[in-house]
Amino acid sequence: MNSSKSPGLAGFGVLKNSTCHTEKKISVFFSIIFMTVGILSNSLAIVILMKAYQRFRQKSKASFLLLASGLVVTDLFGHLINGAIAVFVYASDKDWIRFNQSNILCSVFGICMVFFGLCPLFLGSVMAVERCIGVTKPIFHSTKMTSRHVKMMLTMVCLFAVLIALLPILRFRAYQIQASRTWCFYKTEHVEDWEDRFYLLLFSCLGFLALAISFLCNAVTGITLLRVKFKSQQRQGRSHHFEMIIQLLAIMCVSCICWSPFLVTMARIGINEGRSKHTCETILFALRMATWNQILDPWVYILLRKAVLRNLYKITSGCCGVHVINLHMWELSSIKNSLKVAAISESPGSSKQINLQPLSSMGQ
Repeated sequence: MNSSKSPGLAGFGVLKNSTCHTEKKISVFFSIIFMTVGILSNSLAIVILMKAYQRFRQKSKASFLLLASGLVVTDLFGHLINGAIAVFVYASDKDWIRFNQSNILCSVFGICMVFFGLCPLFLGSVMAVERCIGVTKPIFHSTKMTSRHVKMMLTMVCLFAVLIALLPILRFRAYQIQASRTWCFYKTEHVEDWEDRFYLLLFSCLGFLALAISFLCNAVTGITLLRVKFKSQQRQGRSHHFEMIIQLLAIMCVSCICWSPFLVTMARIGINEGRSKHTCETILFALRMATWNQILDPWVYILLRKAVLRNLYKITSGCCGVHVINLHMWELSSIKNSLKVAAISESPGSSKQINLQPLSSMGQ
């Protein structure tokens, strides 16, 4: 019954000796709340990003907004599909033997868990790389990072995540029903086979690699922007860069906080060859922490916009009694600033002419 190579019986052995008991009413409540809040939050973020993309379609910010939209859409479908399956499992009293005889539902659930777990992490790292190129190599970015290229990148990221999710199925290694009997994933109990350990370590390593790439690229982008700010007087044209780097830093922090417990837990189980002392409740808590990442991601784009940040800055400055300084760099609707950035990036010789207006406005 514990054989992982028998698709029809895979995972059912854990149902007999399961010592993990979750309160049904509380678990159903959490699943429904997570799914509802996630769908509403991501839907609102999609509307905001699509409106912004229509405004900046021909500007350097368009590629970032397209990637961000892909991230939010992925989170939306993750909540919709995984949440619907989880609610169905709870509604069926977690009786997997009755509705999962051929192990199809568990396989679909496991594939979705892996795909919708890794894909947002990959997209976050790609967004960080895109912003790093946009700030450090603006001419290359303006000529090579077109909408078509960004869509190709989105497709490649999704296909790679799909490949990782399908890898156990291609190797005739079925996904396993976990001890809580509420979700499916790689084998996490009595892990003895090298291939089972490989999948756990692969998932963890890819997740940590995506977070590391995001951290390095965001660090380079932030340092570059600060150097430009202190050495150059062309501060207006960099306003959208500061907005995007703040959003990227927030996404990176949210991803690290939410995903680290789950990635560390899976890595320790894989390294310890199934002798890890992690209980079912610990794994379930780490999974719920990871679920919060898909809920908090859209709020980064909802709250961390220049219009919102500008108002928060004014309120904070007013409460602290500090004089509000010039806020040109946080003007949301300044199309001139975006045109200046494009002109500065594409024709360095014209930077002297473009500098006249910022200097005159600073004098005012």
